[in-house]
This record gives sequence, C-alpha cells and structure tokens, in this order.
Amino acid sequence: MQAAKKTVVLTGASRGLGLALARELVRLGHFVEACSRSGQGPRELGFSLQAVDVSDSRQVTRWACELLDRGCVPDILICNAAIINPPAPLWRATGSELHDVISVNVLGTGYTLQALLPSMIKRKKGLIIIVSSGWGRTSAAEMAPYYASKWAVEGLAASLAHELPSSMAAVTLNPGIVKTDMLSKCWPERTQGYEPPDVWAGRAVDFILRLSARDNGCQLTVPAPIEIAEKD
Repeated sequence: MQAAKKTVVLTGASRGLGLALARELVRLGHFVEACSRSGQGPRELGFSLQAVDVSDSRQVTRWACELLDRGCVPDILICNAAIINPPAPLWRATGSELHDVISVNVLGTGYTLQALLPSMIKRKKGLIIIVSSGWGRTSAAEMAPYYASKWAVEGLAASLAHELPSSMAAVTLNPGIVKTDMLSKCWPERTQGYEPPDVWAGRAVDFILRLSARDNGCQLTVPAPIEIAEKD
C-alpha cells in the first residue's frame, strides 16, 4: 500500500540539507513548500521556493498567511534554516556574528513555529522537526554561538512537546556529519569521507516519514549507513 502523500513546509531550502530534503520529498511524490533567505536555488527545483528571512517575524508571518490562504497546512513542518559562525573563541567572535546566528537559528525557528503551529494544532495533526546538531547536545571550543543556538532549539522543542495535542509530535533531528558547503567552509578537513547532502537525503527522508506521535519529545539522529546495514 502506497504511503499517503504529505504536505511538507521547509525552511532553509536553497542549498545543503534543506535543498536535498526538499528534492527527495518531491521525488517521492510529496508536496513541498519551502523558503530561503534569497528565494533562489538551482534550476528545476520541483517545489515552490519563496524569499523569506526567518529572522524577520513579519516576513515569516506573511509567508505563513500566504500558505494558509491556499489551504497549505503542514503535515510535516521542518525548521531547517540555520547559519554557522567562523570558528573562534567566543571573545573573538564579532557582535554581528553572535547576533546573526542566534537570530536565524533560534528566533527564526520560534517565528516559524508561532506562524504555522496554530493551523496544525487546530487539526490536531502534524509533525514538527527542528533540525539540530550533535553540537546541540555536546560542547567544544570555538563554536559557542552555534552551539548555544542548537542547545536553545533543543530546549524549545522539549518544551513544545509538552504543549502539543497527544496526536502530534515535536522532535529535534541531528542529521549527523554531512559534507555541506556550510560545514566545509568551517572545517574542510573534517568533511572528508562523509556523504554529500543528496546521498544523505534518501536515508534522512525515509527516517522522517516513519516518525509519528509516539516520537514526541525525542532527540533523534538520522541513522548512519552502518547502522542501517547492521539492522538489515
């Protein structure tokens, strides 16, 4: 029996993980509405990509209203938009770097949830995925702004999980290490040997589509290829 097609709303979809997720979801026949700061991506996306700066609550609200006016209530909402700071001790990070990382990664997630959650809660249906990081569950030097932002969204999701109807779920998702442009710019040596986003996305989407209300409040990680092989 073929799985029901989902309406997926996704932020940060012009490149990297977001673009790969959107393309894989479309390939499987799901309907995707997405945004990015520029609203520009590669040709022939196969999904709608709007220009929305998630750190601006007015832009997020306007985009959400446009979606809802068209009857586009998410079955799955993926808060993926994020930026990263250049590696440096906290006292050497600029004020604008700290501000921008927190604004996009934390406030942008909050604004997106505030704009779209009421319509999902009204239906008492839906899955909220906040893309986090292994760095939102650990600590290390030179990445304090990014670490702080991911720890923050982990807490946001944990609290939200207590507030949702029992038929819904909010989870955080650590994608694992993926060879994205964003990560390569910070640590090119650390991405060697890891999958590019388009390879990773097949496994990630399969994992996402298996989630349900039973997973509410969980801190999840996309299974690594070796884990899948062991289970098979």
